[in-house]
Amino acid sequence: MEIEKSLFDNLQEFFGFDNFKGDQEAIITNILNKKDTFVIMPTGGGKSICYQLPALMSEGTAIVISPLIALMKNQVDQLRAFGGNDSIAHFLNSSLTKSEITKVKEDVTSGKTKLLYVAPESLSKEDNVNFLKGITVSFVSVDEAHCISEWGHDFRPEYRKIRQVINGIGDNIPIIALTATATPKVQFDIRKNLQMTDATLFKSSFNRSNLYYEVRPKKNVIKEIVRFIKNNSGKTGIVYCLSRKKVEEIAEVLTINGIKALPYHAGLDAKTRSDTQDKFLMEDVEVIVATIAFGMGIDKPDVRYVIHHDIPKSMEGYYQETGRAGRDGGEGVCVAFYSEKDVEKLTKFMKDKPVSERDIGTQILKEVIDYSESSVCRRKQILHYFGENFDETGCNSMCDNCRAPKTYFDAEESLLKVLNFIQNQGEKFNDQHLINVFLGQNNKDISDYKHDQHALFGTGKELGANYWNSLIRQAELSNFIRKDVDHYGLLLLTETGKKYIANPYGLKFILNNPMEKADADGNDEPHSQSAGTLDVELLKMLKDLLKKIAKQKSLPPFVIFQEPSLDEMCTHYPVTIDELKQIHGVGSGKAVKFGAPFVELIKKYVEENDIDRPQDLIIKSTANKSALKVSIIQNIDRKIGLDDIASSKGINYEDLLREVESIVNSGTKLNLGYFVDEMIDQDRQDEVYEYFIAAEVDSIETALKELGEADYTYEDIQLMRIKFMSELGN
Repeated sequence: MEIEKSLFDNLQEFFGFDNFKGDQEAIITNILNKKDTFVIMPTGGGKSICYQLPALMSEGTAIVISPLIALMKNQVDQLRAFGGNDSIAHFLNSSLTKSEITKVKEDVTSGKTKLLYVAPESLSKEDNVNFLKGITVSFVSVDEAHCISEWGHDFRPEYRKIRQVINGIGDNIPIIALTATATPKVQFDIRKNLQMTDATLFKSSFNRSNLYYEVRPKKNVIKEIVRFIKNNSGKTGIVYCLSRKKVEEIAEVLTINGIKALPYHAGLDAKTRSDTQDKFLMEDVEVIVATIAFGMGIDKPDVRYVIHHDIPKSMEGYYQETGRAGRDGGEGVCVAFYSEKDVEKLTKFMKDKPVSERDIGTQILKEVIDYSESSVCRRKQILHYFGENFDETGCNSMCDNCRAPKTYFDAEESLLKVLNFIQNQGEKFNDQHLINVFLGQNNKDISDYKHDQHALFGTGKELGANYWNSLIRQAELSNFIRKDVDHYGLLLLTETGKKYIANPYGLKFILNNPMEKADADGNDEPHSQSAGTLDVELLKMLKDLLKKIAKQKSLPPFVIFQEPSLDEMCTHYPVTIDELKQIHGVGSGKAVKFGAPFVELIKKYVEENDIDRPQDLIIKSTANKSALKVSIIQNIDRKIGLDDIASSKGINYEDLLREVESIVNSGTKLNLGYFVDEMIDQDRQDEVYEYFIAAEVDSIETALKELGEADYTYEDIQLMRIKFMSELGN
């Protein structure tokens, strides 16, 4: 009873709260009673108080092991503000000077410091171990404990040495391990490695009911992100990218589109990163574009959206990163962009890793793919991953799949086939093996087990891979089967599955609607009519203007602007030269050279017809800084042959011509005469030039038919067309 009273007194005195949240009171009581404690609590659930309050109430100093300097600094600053003095909490890491380290040790030794934050690397240093041996340690807190497990999303080898170091510091020191993301496998690893199998487990629900989850196909992704942020003006958010290069690129695009954004990644110096975090907290910056390290040390309650530009590497990572939205219980929108190309990139990253690590990585990535491609409630899938069963009716349409119309199918017959196959053939096959059996796709594994001779081989071919993948996924979500993640994702029958074989009943599953694929070339640029309805009346006026100007300048119309560019003008209504530059296929050169009468016409048309322009769709883009394109331009300036450039870049001649054509079409003038003269004699050059001057369309195929395929190759005409467009259009 005395502990209970002092708990509430201290909660009020130090933190200003009247009541505990969830299991906080029971957790704190457990650690105060010197018992090992294991806390699994989602982001925003109030984990830090679970070790901060008992540390303030205990004799001696609590050691808090934390993976990030930013996280330590943030919490130490908060505790000093609560406690009213700087000695109450310190951190000990590589960022401190010798004199600062001396001050920390003096405060700890004198008993002034109640919490000492240490990075796992610093903890294991011999002089630090010797120092900690000489003080009274109240308990050890292992924050972000999932870092212990290779199955966690942020594995840190140094975390696996923590128990050994604690044993070296003293006997019977209680441990509290805390994490926001832990699958059953990760939970087992944490307990085993920290030798706390008897620890009291406190596990809160992983459900964040205020978060809305959505997955979109990765198509025109930069434009989608700019539009989303502009539609949520005044709200703060985070955009996560996998690479530093993409972080810089997106931050620059957001900035030139009038959005207060800053990049954040490990390549920036410590002061810049710290300043960026401070600006985000103080709301001087609206959006942070970051690699996944950002946000770990940020306690900002009102982040309103988290966007994943790239598919996350793991469900743990995705949960942790999306968990930074809506920590105050308010709005939190989580949008992830998904494409098969992202999957290919992540798979390539794993190729050079050791076999065991690669197998783990493959299983972890497959969960993300299944989540992204499935039509089942997103929340149900996330919670199932963390070992929590969830009825999707409780989602309250807070994910895109629950809001979308559903198509159901009778699953009983197919499910029985899957369950019987697992039971009869042994629990030694993964989902892909079963899908290959039903689709009749033979390979070495199939033939080795003689499954090409099995009665079910090929019987589900007409239903397709999407159907079987969805069926097996939902069988797992409904607990008829489970994956053995330790052993290559082999499918095992559960008790529920065995009972279903014995007593089957009618069952309906959701049919997957295959996600619309992003462009094959991964192009972020908008295509004609990609974002609105075409204004047919304006299009006619623009075509008339184009013909008039073409006649005045004695040029074919396509040299000035091609039809897809006109189409896009009739969707976006650019009324300035700057806006016209953003239209696909126009570029800076053509906009300046030919654009004035076009924007004048559009501006007048918009005013006369009182048109509400979709200004949020006119996205300013950064200049194309592709290293390949820059290098091509530089080599052409040096008059190096295109075939030699292609060879030096490791691409074929046809691909290089496409790159050169793209450069010219974006408005850059290239002097290709030196190479054309080498490849095509003057008479044939004149003939092609005269053809294009008189042509109504710029089709290479049509030109070949007119000029004779015996005299010209496709590449000859393409090269001449590029030269023609460059000289007259740019």
